[in-house]
Amino acid sequence: MKKVIIVDDEAAGRKLIKEYLKDYRDLILLGEANNGVDAVKMINEFKPDLVFLDIQMPGMTGFDVLTHLDELPQIIFSTAYDQYALKAFEVHAVDYLLKPYTKDRFKLAVERLNENKVENKARPLAESLLMETAKSPNKILVQSQNKLVTIALENVIRIEAYGDYSKLVTDDKTYVSNYGISTLEEKLNSAIFIRVHRSSIINLNAVKELHKYSKSYDVMMKNGDVVRVSRGYMDNIKKLMF
Repeated sequence: MKKVIIVDDEAAGRKLIKEYLKDYRDLILLGEANNGVDAVKMINEFKPDLVFLDIQMPGMTGFDVLTHLDELPQIIFSTAYDQYALKAFEVHAVDYLLKPYTKDRFKLAVERLNENKVENKARPLAESLLMETAKSPNKILVQSQNKLVTIALENVIRIEAYGDYSKLVTDDKTYVSNYGISTLEEKLNSAIFIRVHRSSIINLNAVKELHKYSKSYDVMMKNGDVVRVSRGYMDNIKKLMF
């Protein structure tokens, strides 16, 4: 069973999806929204498994909705012809329904979702929107068990390289980001996050103590973690001394 929410500013669009959904007994409709603001409230409250999300809506677009979700459900986008939206879908390999669409095309979109139940195809697009809509993003999309959730970057104590990915350590949990540590270094606010090692970035606001040795430093974070400062990043650590 999958819990479903429909978001479309046009009543006819919502009605069509509800009609098509009657063929899928495992898709249970929780509710519908006709604007982005209500969609964010509804999705964050009911945490559906699947959302049919229109792009062109007054006030808040479907893309805006993505950047305000606590958890990222599977998404089937729908849009009338919009060059910007279609380009974004193509770049991030996201499936979408181009209005007006047929019942067979709707069926194909649902079947594609079921082809790979682990991968959330909306993830790359959501990550990109979160990281690129602001000069210094304040939230990031990360993996938490089998869910994709957004966390506030101010709660991240330190970041650790994890192969091609990164681990983000908070007070109570460690999350995995699809971004490598070098990409995060470029994206994050350099006044708060500084790189101190090839494999480590620290949050300056989460530093508890700085331990100086003859030729090196260790940084103790407020959660008790100790991060080694490598010689190549020694200049960055001077920011802690002023």
